[in-house]
Amino acid sequence: MSIIDNRKALHDYFIEDRYEAGLVLEGWEVKAIRAGRANIKEAYVILRDGEIFIFGMHITPLPAASTHVSPDPTRTRKLLLHQAEIARLIGKVERAGYALVPLDLHYVKGRVKVAVGLAKGKKQYDKRESEKERDWEREKARLVRARR
Repeated sequence: MSIIDNRKALHDYFIEDRYEAGLVLEGWEVKAIRAGRANIKEAYVILRDGEIFIFGMHITPLPAASTHVSPDPTRTRKLLLHQAEIARLIGKVERAGYALVPLDLHYVKGRVKVAVGLAKGKKQYDKRESEKERDWEREKARLVRARR
């Protein structure tokens, strides 16, 4: 079940491959995500020292979250992947010029996971072309409905 989608990522990048990663979260962050108070539109994923981190993911704290914890909404959060997957991603990102982009937050067996896409940037003409294709598909569906 999806919590939040990053539609901007699908507009700005060609998604080559998808990976599902766990997130290292604090208790108040999980509560806020369950309440739908997370945003990954401006977030990005980087590799540092053989580990993967997500930057810019904003989780708005609940007003009654906790009294003894001072929440940081945009703190850097670690992603959890298998070592073989991390090694494969490091090779692609550093040599082949790919980027890692968070695609969505979702639940798996009650745990919050993030889908990370191995992406290549779109040029402006690619964005216009995909928009034209989307408009054409919408128009085709409209015409088929009108015939019935």
